[in-house]
Amino acid sequence: MRDIIDDVSAWAAAGTSFALATVTRTWSSSPRPVGASMAVNAAGQVLGSVSGGCVEGAVYEVCEQVLASGQPQIVHYGVSHESAFAAGLSCGGDIELFVQAADQPLISVISDLASAIAEHRPLALVTAVSAAQPTRRMLVGPAGTVTGTLGSADLDTIAIGSARTTVDDGRTGPVDVVTPDSARHELFIQPFSEPALMLVFGAVAIGEAVARIGHFLGYRVIVCDARPVFATPARFPAADEVVAIWPHKFFDTVRVDQRTVVCDLTHDDKFDIPLLVKALRSSAGYVGALGSRRTHQHRLELLREAGLTDEELARLHSPIGLDLGGRSPEETAISIAAEIVASRHLATGASLSTTDAPIHGETSTVTVRPTQSS
Repeated sequence: MRDIIDDVSAWAAAGTSFALATVTRTWSSSPRPVGASMAVNAAGQVLGSVSGGCVEGAVYEVCEQVLASGQPQIVHYGVSHESAFAAGLSCGGDIELFVQAADQPLISVISDLASAIAEHRPLALVTAVSAAQPTRRMLVGPAGTVTGTLGSADLDTIAIGSARTTVDDGRTGPVDVVTPDSARHELFIQPFSEPALMLVFGAVAIGEAVARIGHFLGYRVIVCDARPVFATPARFPAADEVVAIWPHKFFDTVRVDQRTVVCDLTHDDKFDIPLLVKALRSSAGYVGALGSRRTHQHRLELLREAGLTDEELARLHSPIGLDLGGRSPEETAISIAAEIVASRHLATGASLSTTDAPIHGETSTVTVRPTQSS
């Protein structure tokens, strides 16, 4: 939804009828993740993708049916199904989608979502997934703000608690809910958190390439260098912010969490060591440092002298990046980005042709039951 929100908002503002298909569950090597969305309007225009091309034609037809009837549908495509190759899903995975027409409540939700995403305000969209009754939705903000209802106070209470959790951990997915009256409900929760932060230290050529690929990956990119003559917005057009300050001092001013990426590209001890001491003791999910193997060994000695433990040093990705053999700033940036993605997903970074593990994991479903009062 984040990828197509601006264009879908334009459709909604213009009064254009459309249907929205969203991947709610996946199994095995599904081509796109849970939350991937595709919209089809009354003129036949298409936004987004739910399978990278495998079943778009079949989903397009379902969207047309939903547009004509106004009734939501739950559809499933998988290579084990007789219709799999007819639909084009030959990749080996299975996907389930919820297809809904853009009624007035959904249009209001899309408008609110677009504003929140533009303003970097975190919130979660909760949808009651059912093909048997009108679609109900709820927007839940982290500070207790709630818009909409799922139809009952008990269901709303459970949904709000689950939604706030997803805003914190960023996990999109289905939630099976059991209300106090023993009724079962399937909810689909989509968190829209503020973008993860990529901190690029070093206003160098590689830094400019890393900023570009970081922006491409959806990070909020900040470039920092202590030298004002190099740390200029003109040299880093892809960065959201460029600051001229000593790296370790700037690090103290930003809010770091487990999604934060730190790329230290200065390879200068006077900048590196104070910064890395702070970064490796923070909650940042990835900390990498540029340099040769000799530079890395020297850096480890200085960091140990600064008091870092072996456990803290084990968090450091240095020399930064995967072994791709590239030399140019762009090739180096791809190497760094590849390691960041692999680290985020706890993957090996090995060539898929040399491994036999599943390429993509399956969707996990959380079941939430009411808390029993004592």
